[in-house]
Amino acid sequence: MKTLDQSYEEPAMNLACDEILLNEVDSNQREATLRFWEPQSPFVVIGYGNNIHSECLIESCRRNNIQILRRISGGGTVLQARGCLNYSLILPINDEFGTKNINSTNCHIMKTHQMAFNKALNNGVTIEGHTDLALDGLKFSGNAQKRTKNALVFHGTFLLNLEIKLLDLSLKMPSLEPKYRKGRSHHNFCRNIPISVSSTKKLIKKTWEAQDIANPVDDKKIEELTITKYTQKKWIYR
Repeated sequence: MKTLDQSYEEPAMNLACDEILLNEVDSNQREATLRFWEPQSPFVVIGYGNNIHSECLIESCRRNNIQILRRISGGGTVLQARGCLNYSLILPINDEFGTKNINSTNCHIMKTHQMAFNKALNNGVTIEGHTDLALDGLKFSGNAQKRTKNALVFHGTFLLNLEIKLLDLSLKMPSLEPKYRKGRSHHNFCRNIPISVSSTKKLIKKTWEAQDIANPVDDKKIEELTITKYTQKKWIYR
């Protein structure tokens, strides 16, 4: 597996990059890849099947210049902003990677990350819901996946230094919530963890033995997909 540290100032380009990586691994143009990216400004990302009106405080987002976008993977709606570190694992679907089905993929990746963060945080990290990581009952990582015929992207966010109050400015209470949430508001449910960006990257790279550097994704491909899909209202409001 190789590592790609590739972020874009334009939020939608970061979502397009993940889709292109998925397509390239699916078609054997690229090997398994671990990507990191960091948002430069606040924006909301709704899951593939989410209803934007049910999940987002649309007027508040407009007033606060928080863009709303849609990703290709399932899962809930999340806020992206400075202080979030995002990762994407783009993997072939096979027994070697433990990715033969949705459940085995969730189990393998989440348990791997739980073990890694337990060591870094002196235990207390739990897997909650389907694909959340929590510390002392507070969520610090949410994750989702999208599968094609031969590959998948499993991606998520680690909260390291997020301004937590931004969650309450942009997101409604989720339409579906895990039992451990117990009706808590966003700022009472989520937390940052005391690990730096560089240390978290090193931790995840070591965990997945992804020390070599991958070739970057073609910017022209990303720009084209951003324009034709990720910034289109028919995609965002679908």
